[in-house]
Amino acid sequence: MNVIETKNLSRRFGAFTAVDGVSLALQEGEIFGLLGPNGAGKTTMIKMLTTLLPPSSGEAYVAGYDVHRQAGQVRRVIGYVPQLLSADGNLTGYENLLIFAKIFGLARQPREERIQMLLEMMGLQDAAQRMVKTYSGGMIRRLEIAQSVIHQPRVLFLDEPTVGLDPIARNSVWEHIKRLRDEFHTTILLTTHYMDEADGLCHRIAIMHQGRLAAAGSPAELKASVNGGTATLDDVFSHYAGAALEAPGSYLETSRTRIDAGRVG
Repeated sequence: MNVIETKNLSRRFGAFTAVDGVSLALQEGEIFGLLGPNGAGKTTMIKMLTTLLPPSSGEAYVAGYDVHRQAGQVRRVIGYVPQLLSADGNLTGYENLLIFAKIFGLARQPREERIQMLLEMMGLQDAAQRMVKTYSGGMIRRLEIAQSVIHQPRVLFLDEPTVGLDPIARNSVWEHIKRLRDEFHTTILLTTHYMDEADGLCHRIAIMHQGRLAAAGSPAELKASVNGGTATLDDVFSHYAGAALEAPGSYLETSRTRIDAGRVG
């Protein structure tokens, strides 16, 4: 069953086309990576799928709901972890989760059980009563993922989930993402600039370039399609995206990413 499906999905900003006729289908329970250089349209795609931005044309469905006509239903079945910080540093980990549980309307008994289960699952039970501003970067990311799944969404969107984290923290976040998929069969769509992350986590990958879908398939299939089957995922990215992988390019993007990395590091 396709949990996410887009048909010729496009988004224009005046004369500029950020997403140009993209058709995708994500199956239930898979981890799907959306890759591409800065400006390729990845963030615009996620904003449309999470109902933050209406499409200019085409169709998109999440868990069977039309993202434009049934935005309220879509929001009830998704979780979203943005790249920038979404946890409140002046609250404890428990208090952050409690706020999200109340926002999603969980009754008292179920929400307490859900909070304790997620704290344990994310390895945060011993830090639950500490202020989040004392957490490490990896702990904050795990808390933000817990916030996003407090209502047990069918689909989870992760925008650069390990930005600014050291390799150990990144590996910890990866393991918790895999556990979410394995235990709750959550369908996960993530964006990343780390090719090892995409290769190790994702069942399938789509590479976007200039708003269009340049290639899609499993990591093995994509690597087999370049250099006679001897390519790395970095080679695949360069081949289909027409450029080497780069860190966020503009001054604003670089500044924002480094500020965020400093806050969570």
